[in-house]
Amino acid sequence: MIEFELNGQAVTSDSPPDTPLLWVIRDELKLKGTKFACGIAMCGACVVHLDGSALRSCVTPVSVAANRSVTTIEGLDSAIGKALQSAWVEEQVPQCGYCQSGQIMQAAYLLENNPNPSDADINAAMNGNVCRCMAYTRIRTAIKRAANGGEA
Repeated sequence: MIEFELNGQAVTSDSPPDTPLLWVIRDELKLKGTKFACGIAMCGACVVHLDGSALRSCVTPVSVAANRSVTTIEGLDSAIGKALQSAWVEEQVPQCGYCQSGQIMQAAYLLENNPNPSDADINAAMNGNVCRCMAYTRIRTAIKRAANGGEA
């Protein structure tokens, strides 16, 4: 049994230690906000936070989460998380929406570590988070809005 905290709640998994964290979150623990897309850590749809750091859960073994704290989009209730979610709506970021939980989780990590990012900072932090609908300009604008307390 692997024990860890998921969105503030103690959970256990009886999956093999090398099972990707993504599958434990989605299939065993039934939280569907974190998405599977590429399976090789190249797209960012599966980003979660482990002890506050952003990581790709599709290639992270669940054993890495043992006795640690995992946050998914469902548990992102910090002030920054709420500001980002609001900005995402205000800027009408999602089109298909598939990548958006990973985008928001990556953006939350950025703003936790850099509350006033430049365009270059945003581009660097979000590089590797793929949006099939090409909403990158709206994503950047939403991140800036969230960083500026809701002002565009």
